[in-house]
Amino acid sequence: MMSGMTEMEQNLQRQFKDSDKTLEQPLLLIGNPNNRRTLGLQEARQRLGLQPALVLPYARLLKTWRKGGTMADAVQQCLKGEVAAHTHGAKWTSSPASMSYANHDSVYGASNVPLIRMDAPGEEWEVERELLFLGAVNDTAQLTDGTSARMIPAEQTLALEQDWGQIYAPGQWFRGWKACLERIGREAREFWPNARFMNDPHDIAIMFDKRKCQQHLSSHGVQIPPMLPSSELISNYEDLRLAMKAAGMNRVFVKLACGSGASGVVAYQINPRTGAEIAITTVGMERVQGKTIFYNEGRMRRYTCTSEISPLMDWLCAEGAQIERWMAKASLGSSVFDIRQLVAGGQAGHAVVRLSQTPITNLHLRNERLLPTEAGLDEQNMERVQTAAKAAMAAFPNSWSAGIDVMLSGGTEHRAYILDVNPFGDLLYRVQHKGLGTYEWEMKLLREEPYNHD
Repeated sequence: MMSGMTEMEQNLQRQFKDSDKTLEQPLLLIGNPNNRRTLGLQEARQRLGLQPALVLPYARLLKTWRKGGTMADAVQQCLKGEVAAHTHGAKWTSSPASMSYANHDSVYGASNVPLIRMDAPGEEWEVERELLFLGAVNDTAQLTDGTSARMIPAEQTLALEQDWGQIYAPGQWFRGWKACLERIGREAREFWPNARFMNDPHDIAIMFDKRKCQQHLSSHGVQIPPMLPSSELISNYEDLRLAMKAAGMNRVFVKLACGSGASGVVAYQINPRTGAEIAITTVGMERVQGKTIFYNEGRMRRYTCTSEISPLMDWLCAEGAQIERWMAKASLGSSVFDIRQLVAGGQAGHAVVRLSQTPITNLHLRNERLLPTEAGLDEQNMERVQTAAKAAMAAFPNSWSAGIDVMLSGGTEHRAYILDVNPFGDLLYRVQHKGLGTYEWEMKLLREEPYNHD
């Protein structure tokens, strides 16, 4: 065995050199084969003349763990060609002949260490079930601090049939996702001590929990919307109403702590004079066999009856919710807007303005998208956005890139506030920066400045 190297590192070591004597940093991509993120990244690497990333499918990794194996076992299977992800007839998983892993030694002045990119685990039902299973068997780190979140027994999770749009036990899913992140970080460092993560698994877990993320940002001096103060845990609708009254906060966003893509986001308002209330959300509800089923409807719903709002808020609070002031956003015409700003390697890159006539601006809800120049955002306001986004990214020094959601306050004196930090927020369509798409820009940055944080 070579000094300082594990047997696994020897198996993965295939140093390569191109014609101009530069050394390419190999990339291990943990994601879902064939989805738009994996395809977009691989196509970007191909256009730049980079070797394809080795794809380790989440489904393979989670199954390997469940059967008593390790991450190293799953990677070995990929290297042996036992797992193949095909795109348009091309084999995107890399064989040992085409994918290279090396130790930390420098060759031609470049540090050739494996770089691990973790991508979003969503959009694949098999992975969702495995994470629910993992959440069921890892119930010691409760997301909800003991509140009555719904649980799916471990033995039932792997047999669940998918009902499109239904939100299945999000607190349990998040426990599984956190356990997955923790184990990836631990096993990667155990088997490949010289490996690096684009985004640190511990950071990803914080970014995914909206409560912890906003607290983390605030502790680093980053401007965020004020959180609803409460001396007690807000565990249901009644607690929420009491806390809002005590704080004099009549408009709040109630957000599923581990939600993404506007899943479980509610804009909630109470008229302090009449007591009338309204909840604007994408969450639909149905009563099935005596139970309330919650699902993403893909369009905005307005609830004005307590009999509807109360079970919605009870569910959100039980699963774990981030509750913050509903601040007035800057507007363009009759629409309010915020900005998704991509930050990578300390640089502000692609930006998309998201406009909506509702409080929720996510683009998949058929909201309008514009480039900053098309929206008339001047240099001063974009400087505010980019400065805030870079400050948010800097609060995670062990992570390299994220899509940062930034709002500018309404009125004449705009201030920038961070709404969300998405570790997988680089999937942006029809927008370029320096003539490159998001994945091409990121891969070009990595090629020019290999990422080697300690």
